[in-house]
Amino acid sequence: MTSSTSRRAVLGALLTGGAFAAAPVPPRGERRPGPAPHPAKRRARGTGTLFLGTYTSTTPGGTGIGVASYDTATGALTSRTVVTGVENPSYLALHPAGRTLYAVDEQDDGGVTAVALAGGGFRVLGRRATGGAGPCHLSVHPGGKWLLSAHYTSGSVAVHPLAADGSVGERTDLVAHTSPAPGPGQDGPHAHQIVTVPDGGHVLAVDLGNDTVYTYRLDEDHGTLEQLSYAALRPGAGPRHLTFHPGGRHAYLACELDNTVVVCGYDPATGALTPGDPQPTGTGGGTSYPAQLLVTGDGRFAYLANRGHNSLTRYAVEDGGATLRLLDTVPAGGDFPRHTAFSPDGSLLFAANQRSGTVTAFHVDESTGALTPAGAPFPAPAAVCVLPL
Repeated sequence: MTSSTSRRAVLGALLTGGAFAAAPVPPRGERRPGPAPHPAKRRARGTGTLFLGTYTSTTPGGTGIGVASYDTATGALTSRTVVTGVENPSYLALHPAGRTLYAVDEQDDGGVTAVALAGGGFRVLGRRATGGAGPCHLSVHPGGKWLLSAHYTSGSVAVHPLAADGSVGERTDLVAHTSPAPGPGQDGPHAHQIVTVPDGGHVLAVDLGNDTVYTYRLDEDHGTLEQLSYAALRPGAGPRHLTFHPGGRHAYLACELDNTVVVCGYDPATGALTPGDPQPTGTGGGTSYPAQLLVTGDGRFAYLANRGHNSLTRYAVEDGGATLRLLDTVPAGGDFPRHTAFSPDGSLLFAANQRSGTVTAFHVDESTGALTPAGAPFPAPAAVCVLPL
């Protein structure tokens, strides 16, 4: 059974009322493997679930977390329902066991919300304040016991414990990015992402305002972060999101403000990140607000979402992850592609287009990495995050 098949089986049991088991957690200190490569064969035709993060405070806006079904062969999307009672769920993450969905509440009084996935329905388990303003990203530590969140407005990161039922406990740590100084034109730090590295040994936080990526060690007993080092990008780069190569030795930064991509070396022993030279996005001059990169499970191709250019850039990944070679760009099929994600088997790529209020889907050619549009855009007001399962 492939990892994606297993993930689908867990979710299928949850949404149909079946039993589930928690995902096994490696012993403390044991390194976790990186993402599995794409299966050799594409999944047979079936139905997947797509969760949609939205803004509920904009006009037009969403009304909560959207839930859609998609055809795993064609990429065609069908609306199912909306999980209401969640404000500005602009970023989503799934618990490793597959039974709980987490969303940020991106507003001045920031929060995180847990939603139980069981019995064919969705139940909001509750909200916890994060202690920061404008939370825009969150992730679950691989052990499944801690929820990490990043606050754009206040430039800080937070940790919350997760209970056995998936609910969120009171915050255990809040760390402000007080140094180095903000970059040119910035009014302060703006934490944009917090993610655990593939082997589970360190936590990295990307700060757009400080042009910095911070390396932390998470105390898995107490839920506290210890800063070990930081990597400085060139002033004004505006790093937004970081994505690791499956090999775990290289990561790719989308730099929002100077319209570049940076390949970084990563040292698993120390957690140190070493940025390389800025590289083009294929969108020409000006600022195109690169959003994030995706890397295929086999590590051969990478894709960059460009919001200003409304395109997706395709790169060939070479030298074991150390090099990105620009291949081409294709239209995103919508306005302001803010977030993208692969289907579990990597055969489809979904893009959330914020300004056009749509989700577009693409077939991913396993051999060449080429992207081909998969059907018509799907209406989704203020869509800013896609999470396909």
